[in-house]
Amino acid sequence: MTATSVTATVWRERRFLLLASARTVSVLGNAFAQVALAFAVLALPGAGPGRLSLVLACQALPQLAFVLVGGVIADRVSRSRLMVGSDLVGLTAYGCLAAMVLTSHAPLAAMCLLAVLAGTGTALFAPAAAGVVPQIVPAERLQEANGLLRLGTNGAMLLGLALSGVTVAFLGAGWALALNAASFGLSALLLRGLRLPARPRGATSGLHDLRVGWKEFASRQWLWAVVAQFSFVVAALNANAGVLGPLTAEQHLGGARAWSAIVAAQAFGMIAGAGLAVRIRVGRPVLVAVLATFPMAVPMALLALPAPVWTICVAMFCSGLATDVFGVLWSTTLQREIPDEVLSRVSSYDAFGSLSLAPLGLLVAGPIAAAVGTRAALAGCALVVTLATCAALLSPEVRSA
Repeated sequence: MTATSVTATVWRERRFLLLASARTVSVLGNAFAQVALAFAVLALPGAGPGRLSLVLACQALPQLAFVLVGGVIADRVSRSRLMVGSDLVGLTAYGCLAAMVLTSHAPLAAMCLLAVLAGTGTALFAPAAAGVVPQIVPAERLQEANGLLRLGTNGAMLLGLALSGVTVAFLGAGWALALNAASFGLSALLLRGLRLPARPRGATSGLHDLRVGWKEFASRQWLWAVVAQFSFVVAALNANAGVLGPLTAEQHLGGARAWSAIVAAQAFGMIAGAGLAVRIRVGRPVLVAVLATFPMAVPMALLALPAPVWTICVAMFCSGLATDVFGVLWSTTLQREIPDEVLSRVSSYDAFGSLSLAPLGLLVAGPIAAAVGTRAALAGCALVVTLATCAALLSPEVRSA
């Protein structure tokens, strides 16, 4: 069966179509929020790098704190129901944020509290979503399914980012946040149609389930080595995307429109990367995935100069392409190598490890930029990505898997 015919067959699966539609809608809204939240905070009276870091860290910390809990729950209950509940949490959080910004009454404490709520919803959603694809797609179609999911979500991200700068500039950040809230509601309605069965309930405790998940995670060197690598990579990428990049755009590149163009270029690259990943066949997917991490350092180095916007856009396109090649190969490898009954828990350890330094990166990015300058902070982030990737390649299992 050719790649084209397999792809067509995947699209004819009703539940896959519902999942892909829900993820596309949700990512479209999040693309608006990605730009809107940063500029909503920066528009507050007295706001600066430190306040922006604080709000974004409040969003990231629950993703780290509750993701393991989410993994245990997702391996015990219906994964689709858990995803619906998580979307409703996101609807509430972003709806309230939008209302606060639109009414010009946005106390910092309330924004931080709602950011925590939004992060909690993400923490519960991610492990369940990681385990859904193998439940609705046959094993031989997993790579195509993962690639197609990313094609849809990346297209939505591109559209959202392309419109977000215009929306923020002409309508305000509050309306962009409101669109994100609506996207969570529509995603929840679509996911209700999956109706996946509840997971078998065992007599074991949640702590025992966590230990079993840890045993599966720790027994694979290729898995924990790459997760350790990405704990540093994600911290650097988040510091750039959440704080340092918007600051550089605000100070040197023209503000929200320039930053929107830069992140839209990354989205174009991610679409190209997902399309490539649907078709490529590699003998050592983990090695190829890790090598694909190196281009992610280049945009941060160019922002540190800062280079012209078009140059940064080219680098972000290449970074986006590499990001989705990594993502598809990594997701497919996990789904093929990890037993389904522990997949959400192992995925939660993957997420926990990868996100372990992300809140710290967001929290310190602003103060470091204030202390040593935004350019030096960006150069440091590029160096972190490069060194962490070189360290992962020292693992024999990474090089051979």
